Amino acid sequence: MRQAPITMSIEETTDDRASILLVDDMEDNLIALEAVLGSLNEPLVRARSGEEAMKALLRQRFAVVLLDIRMPGMDGFETAANIKRLDQTKDVPIIFLTGTDADAGYAFRGYATGAADYLTKPFDPWVLRAKVTVFLDLHRKNQQLERMLAREQEQFDALACRLKEIETHMAASSLQDVLELRHHVQQMQQLLLKMRRARNV
Repeated sequence: MRQAPITMSIEETTDDRASILLVDDMEDNLIALEAVLGSLNEPLVRARSGEEAMKALLRQRFAVVLLDIRMPGMDGFETAANIKRLDQTKDVPIIFLTGTDADAGYAFRGYATGAADYLTKPFDPWVLRAKVTVFLDLHRKNQQLERMLAREQEQFDALACRLKEIETHMAASSLQDVLELRHHVQQMQQLLLKMRRARNV
């Protein structure tokens, strides 16, 4: 039995999942996207306009945005330009979706706006899933890197704090205590140097 897609409201999603933002003013198109991407088992968030898309992007992080070009009001190009203009959202990859009767210049304009990819409707479900999967994997790798850097920063801060405590203690200690503390400081400095070198590899 086929598993239903995980369609969530903006309030229900969290940064722990690689959410996908679907932006289209047509209900049938959103249903089709959900049917194709539901097997990826990641939260799918709907937006029926460019304005709704911007609100969603400012509330949470997304692994990728699937953005229809032809929408009333703020169209796909204007929405993409707004996404790329903000520091909070500028790195979110965008896949443009458009109909077969689209102007030949749409693809060029889409890439010029900052789109990562461009698909024409009706799209091949396998191709769409494959492209989205690439961006999901990149999103997860970026999250892993961010967590690793955060842990390393915590370690650096802890070592720096400890070194400061030792220096303060040395100022009020005897000569023998100072020699022992200096040895500990040197060991910690060597450890800190190794950590920095490993971080730059």
